[in-house]
Amino acid sequence: MIILISLGIEGTAEKTGVGIVDSDGNILAMAGKQLFPEEGGIHPRIAAEHHAEWIPKLIPEAIEQSGLSYDDIDLISFSQGPGLGPALRIVATSARSLALSLKKPIIGVNHCIGHVEVGKLDTGAVNPVSLYVSGGNSQVIAYESGRYRIFGETLDIAIGNCLDHFGRETGLGHPGGPVIEKLAKQGSYIDLPYVVKGMDFSFSGLLSAALREAKKGTPMEDICFSLQETAFSMLVEVTERALSHTQKDEVMLCGGVSANSRLREMLKTMSEEHGAKFYMPEMKLCGDNGVMIAWLGLLMCKEFGPMELSETEIIQRFRTDEVDIPWIDNTKTYLKLGDEFIAKGAESNIVKSSYLGEKAVLKDRIPKGYRISEIDDKIRKARTKEEAKLLSDAKRAGVKTPVLYDINLQEKSILMEEIDGQMVKDIINEDLAFRIGEEIAKLHSADIIHGDITTSNIMLQDDKLVFIDFGLGRYSPLDEDKAVDLLVLKKSLQSIDYNLAVKYFDCVLKGYGRRDMVNKISDIESRGRYTH
Repeated sequence: MIILISLGIEGTAEKTGVGIVDSDGNILAMAGKQLFPEEGGIHPRIAAEHHAEWIPKLIPEAIEQSGLSYDDIDLISFSQGPGLGPALRIVATSARSLALSLKKPIIGVNHCIGHVEVGKLDTGAVNPVSLYVSGGNSQVIAYESGRYRIFGETLDIAIGNCLDHFGRETGLGHPGGPVIEKLAKQGSYIDLPYVVKGMDFSFSGLLSAALREAKKGTPMEDICFSLQETAFSMLVEVTERALSHTQKDEVMLCGGVSANSRLREMLKTMSEEHGAKFYMPEMKLCGDNGVMIAWLGLLMCKEFGPMELSETEIIQRFRTDEVDIPWIDNTKTYLKLGDEFIAKGAESNIVKSSYLGEKAVLKDRIPKGYRISEIDDKIRKARTKEEAKLLSDAKRAGVKTPVLYDINLQEKSILMEEIDGQMVKDIINEDLAFRIGEEIAKLHSADIIHGDITTSNIMLQDDKLVFIDFGLGRYSPLDEDKAVDLLVLKKSLQSIDYNLAVKYFDCVLKGYGRRDMVNKISDIESRGRYTH
């Protein structure tokens, strides 16, 4: 078998990296340089100038490290996006120049997928749910139906950006994460907003609240502790939700924010609570680096061949789910549940029960070991109370939901009717999709946001659709929140069959009856949260 060697160039944001890898996965060289701004955030032009200065120095450094000659290089790989436009252009231009001068083939790759693939290479993970967290990206990624799907992501700013912004505004410096982590070890909890919307999270409100506390003179240690605990709990909860939905048995953490020991601890605890294996690549491979670009270039080139120069233009908003990934072994090893469980969800254990001789289920919001008790108790109690009310109000809106038998706020549990039917994810078709849209419209007309409309949370019983699990539900008159609700369903449909998802979701929108929501959903999807 012929061994191929790839040289990768990374430079989507403030880090410049060059790596050399062979097709057996051996890392032959890794050189890099990071930009540390004197004040403020990362300016795109300054990042570009940094890359322009260091790429010509790092390439020969990597070649020397590897002990190879330039003639030994078989492929030039570069980060095509997402990232800062000026920075990406310098990287692409450098890669083209090198490929032309060496007369070598070239390929551009997706930066986010590079993180996942190098993580798998380093850890041996096969098919994990990945939490990818960095300065410019926060995504929960898992492979389904031929591509990496984004099961959850930030609706505004990335977690790294949130921490860095707080550090800059409060004089803690840049990057903010390491200083915040250090101060948090001496802090106590103060109440800050916890925002999870379905499978997505939002950090802008949390950041604003933390900055207000700083202006009030609240001890910085307490703010840092609470900011970190709240933000990381949100990230881990959504990862847990994706794990529960996909039933995979591996979890992987990657990206620069992986350096935070508390986030690693929380994600490991969550994985163990679900019986899943936890992986994290070596720290030097978590931050942006040339190795991940070189390795992904080899994987992509093997499947699709190199690019023409005309195909190497940058893609500033390069979606993770825009890339076909044919090399994944999608043989699933599912999580195993005990006989007493009907389901083990992200929020609750669902166990068999009875009520006055009728079949029932007990939804028990168990404590989460990864969350501090102050956050955990607050969320579990509030969601239990809200869900009971939403179940009743949804019925008044004309939507079938399980009959509520009992609520125990002390135990954070709900006893309700057992729905004996089929999950929509197993029987979805165009007619059902249209009917689902009609039912969602009834909920939204009553300003009820389900919060977690997935094809696992809608069942068909006696030819009637039943909506279950309002655990993330709330009330809102805002079209923004209603569009996010619909977007959760869209992502869920994509995880079943990406090719049919467009058709099914179009049927949902026809049933929903408000075509103006198409623009609102597109607006949410196209916001700049996929770039640095």
